Amino acid sequence: MTEQPLATRAEQDFLRLDGQICFALNAASRAFGGLYRVVLKDLGLTYPQYLVMLVLWEHGEMPVKEIGQHLRLDSGTLSPLLKRLEAAGLVRRERSTRDERSVRAGLTPEGAALRARAVEVPRRIAEATGFDLAEVVDLQTRLSRLTAALDAAMPVEEARETREEPRAAREA
Repeated sequence: MTEQPLATRAEQDFLRLDGQICFALNAASRAFGGLYRVVLKDLGLTYPQYLVMLVLWEHGEMPVKEIGQHLRLDSGTLSPLLKRLEAAGLVRRERSTRDERSVRAGLTPEGAALRARAVEVPRRIAEATGFDLAEVVDLQTRLSRLTAALDAAMPVEEARETREEPRAAREA
């Protein structure tokens, strides 16, 4: 029996599930999702709806396309979210009088008032991480750098498809 070269063993170790950064990020994302589900229950929001509300609380009324750009969501994903938020009385949507293809979304008074109750959400999430403020800021910074690096590494055409509607939706 011949011994494998060290590089081959290292490569094999690199292919272990616990060595995959994508798996670690996915597992953390799923854990965050479960925690957000509990924390947001009192607000009557899902995590994706909460993200839409964050954008509107921060930026005010804006075209739906811009909301999608902030959240990195295509219109096929964003439209049902906005529809449910509108049905809940938190958001209003209006078609532009200048360009019928453009829809603007904004907060209703109820949606604006919900912000006061949502202020506790980030604190509760941060406490659950067990990280101090400096660690949270460092992690956010590193994840932003990672996202930018991955975006830059993606071929132009595929990056466009990832940020916009999937090709199948555009062709339908």
